[in-house]
Order: sequence, then C-alpha cells, then structure tokens
Amino acid sequence: MGGPARGRRAARARAAGAPERAAAAGRSAALVIATLSRRERLLVVAALGVVGAVGGWAFALQPILEHTRATAELVPAREQALQQRRELVARRGAIAADLEATGRRLEAVSARLLTSATPAVAASELQKLAKDMAAEAKTEIRSERILEPKERGELLEVPIEIAVSGEIRQLVALLARLEAAPKLLTVQDLRVRVVNLAQPRDLLATLTLSGFILPAKAKT
Repeated sequence: MGGPARGRRAARARAAGAPERAAAAGRSAALVIATLSRRERLLVVAALGVVGAVGGWAFALQPILEHTRATAELVPAREQALQQRRELVARRGAIAADLEATGRRLEAVSARLLTSATPAVAASELQKLAKDMAAEAKTEIRSERILEPKERGELLEVPIEIAVSGEIRQLVALLARLEAAPKLLTVQDLRVRVVNLAQPRDLLATLTLSGFILPAKAKT
C-alpha cells in the first residue's frame, strides 16, 4: 500500500511545481533576451517573423500545390485524348471511304444470295436454278431432294442434292456454269459413276449444291 501512496504524492508534487518551472523558464528566457544587444534582439524578432510568415505561407500554399500537382497528373491523359481526337478527325475521310467500300462489298455479296429469306422457298429457287443450268448444259436431272439448312455465321446455307446424267463433257459444262452463276453457289460433294458399262460415256453425277440466304432475323 505504501508504493501507490508515494506515487500519488510524487505526482501531486510535480503538478504543484509545474507553474514554478514554467515561471522559471520564462524568467530564464527574459534574462537571455535582456542580455542581448538591441541589434541581436531585432534579429531574433525578425527571424521569428520570417518563421511565422513562412509557416503561414506554406499553410496557405499547400492546397494550391496539391491542386496543381493533381492537375499536372491529368495533363498527359488529356493530351493523349486530344491527340486521339485529332487523329480521328484526320482519318475521317479515310474512315468514310472504308465504310463506303464495305457497304458496296456487302451490297455485292447480298446480290449473290438467294432471294428468299426462308429456307424452304430458297431451296425451291435453288432447284429451279439447277434445272435451268442443267438444261443449258444438255444434261438431265434424274432426282433431287432438299437437305437440312446449316448456319454459316450470319448466313444460312441451303443445300440440295441432285443426280444428273450426261456425258463427261456435258457434266464438266454444268459444273462450269454452276461456278460462274450470278448467285453464290458451291458444290459441297460430288460422286460420279458409270450408268451402263456397255455405254461408258453415259455418267451419273450425284452432287450436293448449296446456296446461301440472310435469315429474316439477321435482317432486323
């Protein structure tokens, strides 16, 4: 119990002596200043004034410096954005020309697609095209059937299978007409066999012919 009591008494003694120490420090400072010459006292006062002015100036200037630093950090990004805008403006003519050329290519490709946007009607159109070209090549279509459509990206492939009879020269002429057709047609599969061994010039070619459409959902 003696230890805590002594600690409290020491604390009260220190607290009681604090004003005396402060007064003594003040008297010491006053004595030091009193010993200085008039010129030295003026220098001390001027130094204190300079310290106060610098501190006040720094306090007032700090927000301005921070704002300036933040603005400086944004300058490169703004310059980059401005440069990109300038480049875009400079390339405006080239971009417009590219878009126009792309539009012409799309129109050209669209013109080569089958007319109808529905697979069944497009398959009928493809069958008619095949019959017309087979007649022009002096071949005969023996059979035909519509196959399942297949998605090819934005386009829909519409295939049919046809069996064509004729001589080798006539079949070659038919294939050439299919390749040069105004519509976009592709031969996906081709099988050729001799119909009659006694007449080997008569051939039967079975081929898968495909046209393409742009589905109605892709047009909207």
